[in-house]
Amino acid sequence: MIDQFCGMPVSSLAVECGGSTLNKVKELVLDNCRSLDGKIVGLSSDFENLEFLSMINVNLLSVSNLPKLNKLRKLELSDNRISGGLEVLAERTPNLTHLNLSGNKIKDINTLEPLKKLPNLHSLDLFNCEVTMLINYRESMFALLPQLTYLDGFDADDQEAPDSDPEADGDGLDDEYDENGEEGEEDDDDEEDELDEEVIDDEEEDEDDLEGEEEEDGVDDEEEEDEEDEEDDEGDEDLPQGEKRKRELEDEGEEDPEDEEDEDDD
Repeated sequence: MIDQFCGMPVSSLAVECGGSTLNKVKELVLDNCRSLDGKIVGLSSDFENLEFLSMINVNLLSVSNLPKLNKLRKLELSDNRISGGLEVLAERTPNLTHLNLSGNKIKDINTLEPLKKLPNLHSLDLFNCEVTMLINYRESMFALLPQLTYLDGFDADDQEAPDSDPEADGDGLDDEYDENGEEGEEDDDDEEDELDEEVIDDEEEDEDDLEGEEEEDGVDDEEEEDEEDEEDDEGDEDLPQGEKRKRELEDEGEEDPEDEEDEDDD
C-alpha cells in the first residue's frame, strides 16, 4: 500500500489519512511536498507500521522532528538541506537498513559518525554531497561504518548493488518485462527453427524409405522372374526330347522341321 500526498503541506497529512487508518500505512511517499519551515509537521508515531518513507525535495533542514518509527526500513531524504543532526536516527529509526542522503549539505565524515549506532544499516547513498570529494572517502566510510555493504550503490570491491527495490524506483519491472519480451521472441525463433529442422528430417526419412521400398520391389520382381524361369526349365526336363525341342522352337518363333516335312508330304 503506497499513499502519496504530493503538493500539500505535510501538516495536512493526518487530516487526509484519518487518525484511525494511519497505523495501516506501510509505505508513504511525500516527495516534493511543502514542509513548514523545514519541519516534518503532521508526521507522527501513529504510523507505527510504516516501513518505507520518502521525503525527497521537501526542503528539510534536519531530521530532528522525525517521529518514532520502529519498523521503518528505508528512508529517502535526498535533495534536501540536511547538514547534521543524524543522532536522531538511531533513536527514532533503530531498524533502518537503507538511508539515502544524496544531494544534502553533508561536508565532513564526522557528521556521519552517528550512523554507527544503526547496526542494520546495509546501504547508504551520499551522491552529490561534498563529503564524497574527500580523499580516501570510500575507504574511510567503510572503515567508519563496518556494517555497510553498499556505499553509493557499490560495495567495497566496486561491485554494483542489485536492484532490490523495483517498486521504489519503478525501473525493475520495466527492465524485467523488456528482457522477457526479447527472450521470448528469441525462444519463439529457436522453436520455429527446431520445427523446420524436424520437418526437413522427416521429409528426408520419408524419401529414404520410399527409395528403399522401390529397391526392394525391384529385387523382388527380379527374383520372381528368375523363379518362373527355373520352374519352366524344370517342367521342360520332364518332357520327352521331341516335345522339349518343339517347345524351344515355339519360344523362339521357329517351326519344327518335322512339321514342315509332314506338310510337304501332304
